[in-house]
Amino acid sequence: MSGHSKWATTKHKKAALDAKRGKLFAKLIKNIEVAARTGGPDPDANPTLFDAIFKAKKNSVPNDNIERARKRGGGLEAGGADWQTIMYEGYAPGGVAVLIECLTDNRNRAASEVRVALTRNGGSLADPGSVSYMFNRKGVVIVPKNGLDEDTVLMAVLDAGAEEVNDIGDSFEVICEAGDLVPVRKALQDAGIDYDSAESSFVPTMSVPLDEEGAKKVFRLIEALEDSDDVQNVFANFDVSDEVLAALD
Repeated sequence: MSGHSKWATTKHKKAALDAKRGKLFAKLIKNIEVAARTGGPDPDANPTLFDAIFKAKKNSVPNDNIERARKRGGGLEAGGADWQTIMYEGYAPGGVAVLIECLTDNRNRAASEVRVALTRNGGSLADPGSVSYMFNRKGVVIVPKNGLDEDTVLMAVLDAGAEEVNDIGDSFEVICEAGDLVPVRKALQDAGIDYDSAESSFVPTMSVPLDEEGAKKVFRLIEALEDSDDVQNVFANFDVSDEVLAALD
């Protein structure tokens, strides 16, 4: 997981500075709308909505956009699409397993875009169940280092249910059971530790190490998938070393 998280963290820092910012904003807004529709428009009573709003603010989404999405999703304002969550499974080059989470108002378009992105970049769509067994749903909290050490973070979250803390470069990644996400996030808040995001994620149970060439192919495929407006998240079971990441940078 660490290689995947490290790459994703680096990539999102860059994404905030380039043309993909608009796409990132749209996906974060969609998260808020769906969370408000599913669990109600009050972030204090809806932890998923709280975390979606928090992440959007951390990525500089304007407050007006956040508030409108919350109201649309919660039925307090007209509008909002009928978003459906669909999970596709596939393979990237090198036998890397890929889970593709879509939030879409058009199933056919989503399926077509996912298939095209996979096949054009050396991947393939897989049958349901053939890839998902290699992942577990977990809670993942990303904590920027800001002078913190691993032990300080671990001590803050251990009693709240955290399973492990991984060093992923500029940040720490805290892994817990999905049901312990709120207590772990609150433990960090109580300890005065800032975090970038807290969300439910799919963590691989085994990983495929990639060399520079393999990493290039897999990153290209994932970026093609994430370029689709219907694709919300991509999870993959690759691992890349610091040396490979540095060479690609």
